[in-house]
Amino acid sequence: MKKRFFSLPALGLFAALAMPAAAQDADTVVATVNGTDITVGHMIVARASLPQQFQQLPDEVLFTGILDQLINQTLLAQAYDGDLPKRTGLQIENETRSLTAGEELEALFEERLTDDALQAAYDAKYAGATPQEEYNASHILVETEEEAQAIKADLDGGADFAATAREKSTGPSGPNGGQLGWFGTGAMVPSFEAAVIALEVGEVSEPVQTQFGWHVIILNETRTPDAPTLDEVREDLIQEVRDQTVETYVADLTAAAQIDQSGAADVDPSVLSDLTLVD
Repeated sequence: MKKRFFSLPALGLFAALAMPAAAQDADTVVATVNGTDITVGHMIVARASLPQQFQQLPDEVLFTGILDQLINQTLLAQAYDGDLPKRTGLQIENETRSLTAGEELEALFEERLTDDALQAAYDAKYAGATPQEEYNASHILVETEEEAQAIKADLDGGADFAATAREKSTGPSGPNGGQLGWFGTGAMVPSFEAAVIALEVGEVSEPVQTQFGWHVIILNETRTPDAPTLDEVREDLIQEVRDQTVETYVADLTAAAQIDQSGAADVDPSVLSDLTLVD
């Protein structure tokens, strides 16, 4: 087997490729345009504000595109001659207000969105709650009571419920044998729900009228599900705690603040569409 040797220049190239990248942080300058620095921090913030579809692009593609955009924006900003229009200053004020409020909320969530808070929200919602029975039912929907009575008679005579539903039901569940799947109380209109609750498993109802027409219903199964675990509802609880935290905190700030909205009474709401006022 022949030995392979590398020239010194080649070794130097491999050494360069193997060298770790220079330390970088948000203040690392990536470009300078007429004395104005563009930093890694500027690029990171620009990337974070991209629409979701662009967030999926490879970093290499985004790096080049974002840097080009920031350079072009810098050139255009430097070329601008004159005072900024009123609308731009107002947009900057609104954006600053929004971003600052967002930082306050993030600090608030960091403090209050704890495991203990999630556990307390879970206990308040599920601990000691009476499990609610759920029902699995099928139905056949027709327009008239006479049709429903005839279908009920056929079923009492031994006709297959699912086959009859596929043949005669006008509802969207007809092609699926009338299956409605699992549902709890409050999911169906009152007269339909009452008829289901009154049935025994396997029993077929008398015709039931709703605003949709006339129903013949069979109760397939019932169940009483256990409460979900905390992990199963964690994301929902996080959102609930966040919403409650914001509501309570803003209410406290409002109660302690001096807020005068008297000027709003004299303003015509249609003024919001008049962009000429901020030109």
